[in-house]
Amino acid sequence: MNDYLIEFVDKFFLLTDAMSIYIMLGLFFAGILKQIIPNDFVSKNLGNDSTGSVIKATIFGIPLPVCSCSVIPIAQGLKKEGASKGAVQSFLISTPITGVDSILATFSFFGLIFTVYRVVSSIIIAICVGLIQNFIEKKEIKKEEKTSKPNPMFFASSTKVNNPSFSLKNDTPKETDKGNSCCSSSSSSSKTFSFKNVFTYAYKTLFEDMVKALFIGLLLGALFTTFVPKEYSSLLFENQILTYFIILIVAIPLYTCATASLPIAAAFMLQGMSAGAAFIFLTAGPATSAVTMSIIYKMLGRTSLIIYVSTIATLSLIFGFVFDTFFDSLQILNIAHDMEEASIINRTFSIIMLLLIFYYLLKPIFTKNVKKESCCSSKGN
Repeated sequence: MNDYLIEFVDKFFLLTDAMSIYIMLGLFFAGILKQIIPNDFVSKNLGNDSTGSVIKATIFGIPLPVCSCSVIPIAQGLKKEGASKGAVQSFLISTPITGVDSILATFSFFGLIFTVYRVVSSIIIAICVGLIQNFIEKKEIKKEEKTSKPNPMFFASSTKVNNPSFSLKNDTPKETDKGNSCCSSSSSSSKTFSFKNVFTYAYKTLFEDMVKALFIGLLLGALFTTFVPKEYSSLLFENQILTYFIILIVAIPLYTCATASLPIAAAFMLQGMSAGAAFIFLTAGPATSAVTMSIIYKMLGRTSLIIYVSTIATLSLIFGFVFDTFFDSLQILNIAHDMEEASIINRTFSIIMLLLIFYYLLKPIFTKNVKKESCCSSKGN
């Protein structure tokens, strides 16, 4: 049992050392981007053009320092501000997967080729989902218009109140003016760069959002590589196509943060899983989860949810198969079982990251105890 425990700790630090420096640096750059990019940058530039808004939503989502947890409320805000359904879906896919922290962490485990492939394919998937959504939505609107054609005699005798053109000319500009005044007031307050705010956003706001998922990901990765014999896992991963579908079925409902899913995927690859299957896990996992799917269903409807999940699943399988077909001979994984000694820099970043993890995990417990003590003392007085 002691041998298993020692091996588990070794594997845990193996995964932590491989990614800690990249996560910490990625969060720092994310904090800087947050200071540079205006708060209303995305909402002001998306517009309502279906194709243009999808491409813009995908591109604008790439550098934004937002994790898988925080992207949902932002997407809801974009929908309320008039963004098309396709743009919202593209934003939901591209933003968490291609965040600066996720890109650097992907490079730490899987190298340059896999990282570039992941980013480019995620952009393509995001754009495809958005365009398909808007195309189907246009067809549905045309069908509705054909089935419910208005009676011309009714409009001839209608007053101005019932006239749609009157409503558009008089009501819509008021809303627009209101929106513009809001935007102008928010943009007029200039954003002053502050390193204090950089660190606060990076290592408090962003890191606290992902801390539970990251810690669970490291634990699961270490547990899998320690307690699952390689002979059994190799049998599981022997049939490549079957592995794709198993990984897809597991990844879609499971909540996995874009960064926190990396140690799990690395652990799978250490046990013999192909890089293409790892790609499917890293794409379908962060883009879909039970929480994300329920919100899409509520916010955009059943048809949008079906388009979202089915397109991501199909394209993930295709891109995973393509990667295994053309890059199978490449040594993708940057870590190995015999990598016993980590550099002092990597280990230092690992210790800092773990201290932050335990701080945020234990913080609610200490806060609750302090509140209880203060409550009891006030009652005693």
